Amino acid sequence: MQKLFNHPFLGRGFRPFFLGGAFYSALSILLWVLQMQGHVFLAMPFDDIVLWHSHEMVFGFAIAIIAGFLLTAVANWTGGAPARQIHLAGLFALWLAGRVAMNLDIDPKIAAAIDLLFIPALTVSLMIPLLKSWNKRNFIFMFMLTALFVCNLFTFLLQDRTGIYVAIFIILMMVTLIGGRIIPAFTVAALRRTGLDKKVTPQPKMDVAALVSLVLIGCSVIAFGVTDIITGGLALLSAGIHAWRLRFYHAGNVWHDPLLWSLHLGYIWLVIGLVLLAMAAGGMILLSPALHALTAGVIGTLTLSMMCRVALGHTGRELIAGKGTTIAFVFMQVAVLTRVAGTLLLPDLYLHMIIVSGIFWVAAFALYIFIYAPCLWQARPDGHAP
Repeated sequence: MQKLFNHPFLGRGFRPFFLGGAFYSALSILLWVLQMQGHVFLAMPFDDIVLWHSHEMVFGFAIAIIAGFLLTAVANWTGGAPARQIHLAGLFALWLAGRVAMNLDIDPKIAAAIDLLFIPALTVSLMIPLLKSWNKRNFIFMFMLTALFVCNLFTFLLQDRTGIYVAIFIILMMVTLIGGRIIPAFTVAALRRTGLDKKVTPQPKMDVAALVSLVLIGCSVIAFGVTDIITGGLALLSAGIHAWRLRFYHAGNVWHDPLLWSLHLGYIWLVIGLVLLAMAAGGMILLSPALHALTAGVIGTLTLSMMCRVALGHTGRELIAGKGTTIAFVFMQVAVLTRVAGTLLLPDLYLHMIIVSGIFWVAAFALYIFIYAPCLWQARPDGHAP
C-alpha cells in the first residue's frame, strides 16, 4: 500500500489534477455535445442542464487545474514539501467524488454535501505552508478560494447561475494576478534565450487597477446582475486597463513560440471578453458569446498553455512545444472562435457552432492527454524528486 502512494503520479499536485482535469473536461464537453444532439440524456442533480454544464466547467474542470497549479506553486513559494502521497491522493479523491456526485440523478443536497468538501480541504492544504512560512504575498489566494466556495454553496442553494458568474470573475482575478507575474517573466526569459535584450517592466499600479476592476465587476454582478449597464460600464473600463497593461508584455515578439503565444492569446481574450460583456450589457449582443470569450477563451486557453508548460518544466523536460502541443493550442483557438465569433456571425447555425466548438475542445484536451499522460504518470527522466 505504501508503495502505491509513493508512485510518481502522487508526487506533485499538477500530476493528478492536470490529468484528471483534462480527462473530465474532454468527457463533460463530449457528453454536453451528445446531449445537444439528443443522443444522450445526462443524469444530474440540477434541473437546468445549462447550470450543470456551467457548474462542471467552473467547479469541476477549472478548479482542478487551479488546484494542480497552486499545490505545485505553494511548495515553490514557501520552500516546503509539496502535498503528496496520501495527502494528495485524499484531495484528488474528494475532487473526483464531487464529479461523480454531479453526474448522478441524486438529491441536490447530497450532491452539494459531497461537492462542497473539496475547496475547503484544498484551502487548508495550501494555508498551512503559507502560514508556516508567513508568505503574506500569496494569502490572497486563500481569500479567493474561500469566495469560490461561497459561490459554489450559493449555486446549490439558489439553483441559478449568479454564483457561477461571480466565480468566473474570481477565477479571472486569479488569471490577472498570476498572469501579471508569469506572462512577462516567461516571455522575457524566453526572448533573452534567443538573444533579444528585453526586460520585465514593473507595473504595480496597473496590476492593482486590473485586479480591482475585476473585483468591482464581481460586486456589480451580485448587486445588479451580469447584464446591467453598470456591470457593462465596469467591464469596458476593465478592458481598457488590461489592454494598457499588455503594452509591456512584448506580445509582438512571441509568435514563434507556441508556449508563449498561447499565454498571450489567453490574456488577449480577457480584453475581448470584457468588451463583449459591455456590448451584451448594452443590448448589442447576447450574453453567451461574451461569457464564452471569458471562459473558453481566457480560462481554456491559459489553462491548456500552463498545463503543458508545467508538465514539461516540472518533469525535467525542455520547454519546447512539439507539433502535437501546437496543434492542441490551435484546436483550442478554433473551439473558442467557433463558439464566440461563430455564434455571433452565424446565429442561424447556433447549435451547429456549439457542436463544432465542442468537438475541437475535446480534441485539444484529448491531444493533451495523449501527449502528456506518460510524463505525468512516470518518474522524471533526470532522476530528481517527482
